[in-house]
Amino acid sequence: MYIHTSMFHWGAIVAAPGYSDPVLFAAGGNPYGTTVTVDQDGNMVESVEPAVRHQAKRTVDIASRIKG
Repeated sequence: MYIHTSMFHWGAIVAAPGYSDPVLFAAGGNPYGTTVTVDQDGNMVESVEPAVRHQAKRTVDIASRIKG
């Protein structure tokens, strides 16, 4: 079962980033959201910070549009 199913049941709106910015491709190109691998010390293996920033900005933008 996908977590989206439960989220939809609760009335959530999923704000997936899709392919809305080129920085997402540098982070692996996942249209469902940024993912990252960490090493044994908890350090990020990939540099995904620009993609995470874009995803956060997109989520806040969509939330502000809904809020009106």
